[in-house]
Amino acid sequence: MATTRRSSKRSTRTAKQTRSKARTQATPTPSGKPVIIVESPAKTRTLAKILGNAYTIEASMGHVRDLPKSQLGVDVENDFKPTYTPLPERREVLKRLQTVVQGAPVVYLATDPDREGEAIAWHIQQALNLQNAQRIEFNEITANAVLRALQQPRAIDMHRVNAQQARRVLDRLVGYEVSPLLWRKTRGGRKPLSAGRVQTVAVRLIVEREREIRAFVPEEYWKITATLTPKKEFFPFEAELRAKGDTKLELKTEADAQAVLNELQGATYIVESVEKRQRKRTPPPPFITSTLQQEASRKLGFSAKRTMQIAQQLYEGVELGEEGSVGLITYMRTDSVRLSDEALQMAREFIQAHYAPEYLPEKPRQHKTRSTAQDAHEAIRPTDVNRTPESVRPYLTPEQYRLYELIWKRFVASQMADAQMEITSVNIRAKEYLFRASGTVVLFEGFLSLYKEGKDTTERDEEELPPLPSLQQGELLDLIQLTPSQHFTQPPPRYTEATLVKTLEQYGIGRPSTYATILSTIQERGYVVLENRAFKPTPLGEAVNDYLVKYFPDLFDVPFTAHMEEELDEIEEGKADWVQVVREFYQPFRQQMDAALNSEERVQIPVVPTERTCPTCGAPMVLRSGRYGEFLACSRYPECKTTLPAGATGIRCPLCGIGEVVQRKSKKGRVYYDCTNRECQLLTWDKPTGELCPQCGAPLVEKVQKRAGMRLITCSNAECNYRLEEPLESEPTDAPEEVAV
Repeated sequence: MATTRRSSKRSTRTAKQTRSKARTQATPTPSGKPVIIVESPAKTRTLAKILGNAYTIEASMGHVRDLPKSQLGVDVENDFKPTYTPLPERREVLKRLQTVVQGAPVVYLATDPDREGEAIAWHIQQALNLQNAQRIEFNEITANAVLRALQQPRAIDMHRVNAQQARRVLDRLVGYEVSPLLWRKTRGGRKPLSAGRVQTVAVRLIVEREREIRAFVPEEYWKITATLTPKKEFFPFEAELRAKGDTKLELKTEADAQAVLNELQGATYIVESVEKRQRKRTPPPPFITSTLQQEASRKLGFSAKRTMQIAQQLYEGVELGEEGSVGLITYMRTDSVRLSDEALQMAREFIQAHYAPEYLPEKPRQHKTRSTAQDAHEAIRPTDVNRTPESVRPYLTPEQYRLYELIWKRFVASQMADAQMEITSVNIRAKEYLFRASGTVVLFEGFLSLYKEGKDTTERDEEELPPLPSLQQGELLDLIQLTPSQHFTQPPPRYTEATLVKTLEQYGIGRPSTYATILSTIQERGYVVLENRAFKPTPLGEAVNDYLVKYFPDLFDVPFTAHMEEELDEIEEGKADWVQVVREFYQPFRQQMDAALNSEERVQIPVVPTERTCPTCGAPMVLRSGRYGEFLACSRYPECKTTLPAGATGIRCPLCGIGEVVQRKSKKGRVYYDCTNRECQLLTWDKPTGELCPQCGAPLVEKVQKRAGMRLITCSNAECNYRLEEPLESEPTDAPEEVAV
């Protein structure tokens, strides 16, 4: 990011909007050919490559209608009838589509093959008043799948539409009624608060986990590890002290450990028993939406939202040189691990051609889908396994390549042979004390030669332990050293994106299409922040959570929310009436709303102490929430009314000398710095030091290199080569903590 202001960004954005508007307003002429309507332009390019000029293919750009923004849009007195209006940004799109479908013998609605896609298809049909519309769907954008879909058109599935409609109405009722309640019950002017039927439950999980962590009292314990080696060869390995006699040993203090060390002096270490057992490790199933998001978070560091954006690009089509636009993966919103017979055969043929015979199982693997999953779609897989990640790499962005590689490897590995391990457990006796050592030898790698699943913890299980030397019962060992080590019991870990998605899925909260939205929404609302890739509730998030849980104990309860998801599934399956489901929800909800409105209790948002001192009076400053978000305020308010932006660093702007350097976050969550002085041009990704470059006069910035233990000072002017390195310890200790804004 350069040190110039945002005018160039603004002009670029305006130009893009102008080009987009011009494309939208271009008036097409009716073709008389069958029309296919999809959501995105990328899909139109991929379909055009497959179908040629036989069809007119247009994009709706996603949803075309929704409930109005300025009013409830749901008639609660008339069976919750929704009122839909065209989205302002889609009015020109609808005009264009209206012209295109004139004279068309048939209009195929080829939106995504799920609830949301079905609803979009229905809204397009209703908005354009189509009498000749037929629904087609395909799980992958390949020639076979698309041509097969065109041969099997159907009517719009109103059960699916009603399930989506019920979700939309439920969410509107909660959001439209609870959000104004929060505004009224919050002291002081601040930006409007909001609540969501599912997102608030996710916040509740994060808040309750944080309170478990705060309430946790660590307990001290000690371990004693013996480093041993066989006498016949030098092969050091470690064994952990487990028992004294037949009683499990628990060492609570250093004194306990020292007493054992004293007793072990001069002990002889002898192998008491050796146990070997073989274990098979089965490959994980191909990805579903939740497992893809979890693994992309663990291995690639992608947010759930980013994962789905990139997956959407791979699904809709990527330009592969002379091949044109090609859909590389199947539909990415699914909770089924099922694979088609065609996909299974494709995987087995690839493994047979590229691996030794023992890597191919005798029969195709049929991974089991959860009983609560919707089995309409396949798992996420490559559309053609012969398009290896390396073969398409030149045409993909680095992010697209990494995600495609992950999907491709997981799919192929899911059909490979089991890995085979030999696990050895050795008991070692020293006087009356028992030590235990375990090690693993991989006898056959199987699928592990291609893919190894990520983990949410750093702890190794016994399948990952290093091998032990060859040991025999009764063998004497040499002691290299005894090592006591202090440990403390650990609180439960904070949720990461991966573990939160996993928990939501386990509880049955949300569905494949909603996980990414849930995670991004709770951050955008300022209820949680990501610190070191883990979720932490903000004071605002805790205050709002406590208020909502008190007055709506059922609505924001995990089992209740999971039950609502089950009822939405039943609507989709034609087993429940959507109006009745909404009615049963709304009646108790309305009673709870009335109780909250009649209560005098307000949302209590605590102030948070900071290490900053007030530049006016020297008193400590606190972090408060206001109409426009968080800000720093003097703790002596109202005697002292000094305020600062929440990200104020205390560093005088080196460019203008008037304002203060402020840390902010972009919409994508990346930290940048600018100046409180609106007339100043300072804007940089790196933290300014407050000094100017002695060579060219541009602001100096710092980069902390923790691995190297250095603080690097460089010039923000890319053409200047000024550089200064300092030991990291010399970094000021009174620097303000990072504050999410």
